[in-house]
Amino acid sequence: MPSWNSRGLRGSALEELINLTNSRYREKKLALIQKIPTPITPTCIDKEKRHITLAYFEEKSTVDYIGVVQGIPVCFDAKECATDTFALQNIHDHQVKFMEDFEQQGGISFLLIYFSKRNLYHYLPYNKLLNFWNRALEGGRKSFRLEELCTDNEIKCVNNLYIHYIENIAKEMDEREKEKDNSVKHF
Repeated sequence: MPSWNSRGLRGSALEELINLTNSRYREKKLALIQKIPTPITPTCIDKEKRHITLAYFEEKSTVDYIGVVQGIPVCFDAKECATDTFALQNIHDHQVKFMEDFEQQGGISFLLIYFSKRNLYHYLPYNKLLNFWNRALEGGRKSFRLEELCTDNEIKCVNNLYIHYIENIAKEMDEREKEKDNSVKHF
């Protein structure tokens, strides 16, 4: 069974910014997005500090966040990357499968990646993630570089406090509508 060993809450600053953004979206009635807790069973607890120091995962988690934006179901995973190269080993098969299933139900799936070296937030739609994923499965690179990502999918950070990813969802919905219209015209 996989285990978890606390290493100082990696990604907790990113998670906090996303949670603040989601609270703001909820206040403005733009979206309702919730953090999905990872089910763990603690095995060692520092009783003085009241911290879990060792635990095991009860089951495979899906993604970090799930909810609805203006009637559209969305799910995403948040990742942090310290370099310009993102290793696909940071994503698990079951997460990609969950995102695929979610998309098949009419939802939008994506990764929200923070490239800390550049202080840059990026929206990676599922279909682009799938391109990189399949490339790795076919024996290609097991990572992707920041330069391979579309600059149109960079996420604006508002007041250094909110990661305004909802604009990227709106752009993706517009692109999907255009594709749908084009496929109907060519039918």
